Amino acid sequence: QVQLVESGGGLVQAGGSLRLSCAFSRRTFTTNIMGWFRQAPGKEREFVAASTWIGRYTDYADSVKGRFTISRDNAENTLHLQMDVLKPEDTAVYYCASMLSGDYRNPASYTYWGQGTQVTVSS
Repeated sequence: QVQLVESGGGLVQAGGSLRLSCAFSRRTFTTNIMGWFRQAPGKEREFVAASTWIGRYTDYADSVKGRFTISRDNAENTLHLQMDVLKPEDTAVYYCASMLSGDYRNPASYTYWGQGTQVTVSS
């Protein structure tokens, strides 16, 4: 069992920045791939970014590429999402998730999820 706890959400003006963190209870094979997803009211959960432990591969949704940066500190068991040049359309609940392997853009592939943290971007 792996517990994931997100933090760092809040209210920010358009153009501003936030840094989300996801603390995970232990590093196991089920934290090989970790991702960030978001869900706005009335919308499906969507992929934001993912990072692998082996190979340190990262990938981003087109809508955030160039503005968001995913990173992980395995010594501290923490996943981060640096969000810059935020837009009102980035408003959502942000979740971190982990899995061993699979389609990292598909939320159904993930084994463990955090409770989410709200990000609100005002115009």
